[in-house]
Amino acid sequence: MNIHEYQAKALLRSYGAPVSDGRAVLKAEEAKTAAGELDGPLWVVKAQIHAGGRGKGSFKEADAGEKGGVRLAKSVEEAAQEAKKMLGRTLVTKQTGPAGKTVNRIYIEDGSGISRELYLALLVDRATSRISFVASTEGGMDIEEVAESTPEKILSFSVDPATGYQQFHGRRIAFGLGLEGAQIKQCVQLMGTLYKLFVDKDMEMLEINPLIVTDKGDLKCLDAKMGFDGNALYRHSDIAALRDETEEDPKELAASKFDLNYIALDGEIGCMVNGAGLAMATMDIIKLYGAEPANFLDVGGGATKEKVTEAFKIITSDPNVKGILVNIFGGIMRCDVIADGVIAAVKEVGLQVPLVVRLEGTNVEKGKEIIAGSGLNVIAADNLADAAQKIVKAVKG
Repeated sequence: MNIHEYQAKALLRSYGAPVSDGRAVLKAEEAKTAAGELDGPLWVVKAQIHAGGRGKGSFKEADAGEKGGVRLAKSVEEAAQEAKKMLGRTLVTKQTGPAGKTVNRIYIEDGSGISRELYLALLVDRATSRISFVASTEGGMDIEEVAESTPEKILSFSVDPATGYQQFHGRRIAFGLGLEGAQIKQCVQLMGTLYKLFVDKDMEMLEINPLIVTDKGDLKCLDAKMGFDGNALYRHSDIAALRDETEEDPKELAASKFDLNYIALDGEIGCMVNGAGLAMATMDIIKLYGAEPANFLDVGGGATKEKVTEAFKIITSDPNVKGILVNIFGGIMRCDVIADGVIAAVKEVGLQVPLVVRLEGTNVEKGKEIIAGSGLNVIAADNLADAAQKIVKAVKG
């Protein structure tokens, strides 16, 4: 689960990390009051969406030469005016894709004098199963671009969970970023604060880009992105309350309410599979035979008829889907339950695209009998390769 910048900064502030004073604005008429509560003399007006690259983004409804999603203002009136311009419009960035995201929230904060821009992130390193620090002197840029063009400018190391964060970790980052004097002590303290916040709140990612050295020589978190482990949210009602459902894919949101593991993709073949590994293999073999998967969807090992029905409805709600492949291996999951769910879903939502079903495992013969006797136009498959070839052929003609 992701949260907005203003929410992330509130968390940072609650842990004592240095951030600018700011106000969130949800309605245009609140913008002037919010800006007036800040000191100035420079105000920064930021569109709040769950995507990076806002400053370089553009609005679909923009006039010629109009600025992106991060703007500077030199008065309360100008800040309020810029906020009103952005609210309700669609911001397109490198991370949103061409569809963009609607700006429903604005964050107005005090401007900062910037001497240097740095990059800092904490994330879970899948290779070591440890929390890793990633730092670079190239702040304000996409870290992927830095990694590709100047990888030597990235410092990365993991923290042993047996010891946790130690001051030498902070000093290593400080020296790697070229900090000096009092900045080193600030860095050691800030890294410890961020590590504690990361662990306390079960985060998956915490990115500060840029982490700046102000014109007065102090460190400050100028921007913040946070992602949280969805499986741990039951422990953090305060974090769960920050969820903004308008920022999420409607299909993924619907799936989460039925405990389905769904991720929307850009292809044309919808997939319904049980088990994450089998789902990955199914997507791979679809690509092998010349098509693209429209989603990752794992209905789980103990799915009910109702969950299968909902999964099918979510797949068919995607206008990009030109065909559907159901691939079930019945271990804990029974093939007859899948068959009942598929038939119920087809009868409820209709079937406008080709459907290939491959069943194997527990109650497989019963499942095949149910589908065969349903009268539905379903293409049966004997194995995974056969299923993939049949659905690709049906979609591609």
